Amino acid sequence: MQKEIKSIAMLSTHGYFDPIPKLGRVDTGGQVVYVLELAKAIAKKGINVDIFTRWFDKNQRQVDPVPGHPNVNVVRIQAGPWEFLPKEVIYDVLPELSRNMVHFIKENKEYDIYHGHYVDAGIVTVDVAETLQKPMYFTAHSLGAWKRQQMGGDPDAMEKKFNFKHRIAEEQRIFDTVNGQTVTSIVQQKKLDELYNITKNNIEVIPPGVDINRFHPENDNDSALLKDLPDSYIFCLSRIDTNKGHDFLLNAFDIVRKKHPDVKLIIGGGSTKPNDREIEVFEMMDSIIESRGMEDSVLKIGYVPDDLLLGYYQKSKFFVLPSLFEPFGMTSQEAMSCGKTVVASKFGGIRNIITDKENGLLIDPKNAEEFAAAMNDLIENDDFNKNLGTKARKMIVNEFGWDAIGSRFLDFYKKYMY
Repeated sequence: MQKEIKSIAMLSTHGYFDPIPKLGRVDTGGQVVYVLELAKAIAKKGINVDIFTRWFDKNQRQVDPVPGHPNVNVVRIQAGPWEFLPKEVIYDVLPELSRNMVHFIKENKEYDIYHGHYVDAGIVTVDVAETLQKPMYFTAHSLGAWKRQQMGGDPDAMEKKFNFKHRIAEEQRIFDTVNGQTVTSIVQQKKLDELYNITKNNIEVIPPGVDINRFHPENDNDSALLKDLPDSYIFCLSRIDTNKGHDFLLNAFDIVRKKHPDVKLIIGGGSTKPNDREIEVFEMMDSIIESRGMEDSVLKIGYVPDDLLLGYYQKSKFFVLPSLFEPFGMTSQEAMSCGKTVVASKFGGIRNIITDKENGLLIDPKNAEEFAAAMNDLIENDDFNKNLGTKARKMIVNEFGWDAIGSRFLDFYKKYMY
């Protein structure tokens, strides 16, 4: 007899995980949105969902309710030093995090199932769920072996920076252990087979959802919070990191702006207080912008406050996601939900959502001419651009609202519970 699910422990252990997240900070992007929205969608069905993360700031509450969602809390578990640790170096504190989490649960309340997100949380999920003898689930979000394959570069330098060997070994252990696992795209599922030899029948493809009520095409009721925007601009929004393809975008946009000097490029994203890695990427962008004489054409706006995000999407001509390797890309879905055409990599997971020239455009970001040609097509053919955006919105509404995704996850949990 299948047990009823009343309480779920989600785990997302790296980054700055807050009930109202400040996106763009280090390791704090689409995955945080994903986990929060999934928790909210499931909680609406009468289930308690607590999201466990690492506690590294003494000024924060250990149990932090998510406003407007009484069944959802962020729960912080202390492990290691009282300081932020990037996800590439968080592994050493995970055994302590697991022990402290087990202690917290035994002292407070139990959960019917455990669901880890990304490799570090997957490690903790396996340790905690095995200790408490509960079903465990995993969503990788990104695959270490695939990321290493796509990024290239000097192998020793990449290994030193991203700790790939340890990550991949831990991913393999998680894949071999959990009751069930989800991937965000068919491409990811194929990579599990190709790179990890994982062909189990406990894998489900469940894409990320989107808040279709919040992210919508512009209408008369939308407040005009944004001032002094260019009349015509292309929008890019992501974390500021070395693998996000900003150099690809700038190289392609240099071609575009020479043909369409009235069209600007707005690049958003980043922490309110950029760290060394972000500063390095901003300096790289500045170097390209200055060497090409694009200072008057490119606006780097940094962190985008939550209340302004919708407006930046709505008022743009279209949205670009330039990273070569992107398992999915939450910002692309948000833009599509706003009725905007998305130009993205034909090598990433987004290709399972975007059909080229049907509801978006797929390109090779490294090919500046190809990337620029796609942007020029949208600038020069407004009807084509609007038609793609309309179809993008329709597809998102029909298939990717969070309520629907939450129901799919509950079915997934029950299917592989024992």
